[in-house]
Amino acid sequence: MSDLKTRHCQACEGFTEPMPPEDATRTLGQLHESWELGGDTKDIRREFRFRNFHETMAFVNAVAWIAHVEDHHPDMEVGFNRCRVQFSTHAVGGLTENDFICAARVDALLD
Repeated sequence: MSDLKTRHCQACEGFTEPMPPEDATRTLGQLHESWELGGDTKDIRREFRFRNFHETMAFVNAVAWIAHVEDHHPDMEVGFNRCRVQFSTHAVGGLTENDFICAARVDALLD
């Protein structure tokens, strides 16, 4: 893994351009191999599987805490034993380093 999980998100509204696709592809390599780059290269996503609803909801709450602390919020789809997490920086219409920082922090939950 990378040092992404030790970094913190920076405010980017109006000050940042979306990450170029080649940079996103390179940075994706610093995350768990299950993360995928969206087809339009404007998001990253990963599906997590759990044994039961309790474990799923514990994970969802932990991700929510990361999002709160970093002030960077993912889209999540939740089911009985699964959670799909998707990061994109809506303010810039694509990916920023913040998305990868938060994804690395989510990865660290399961290390």
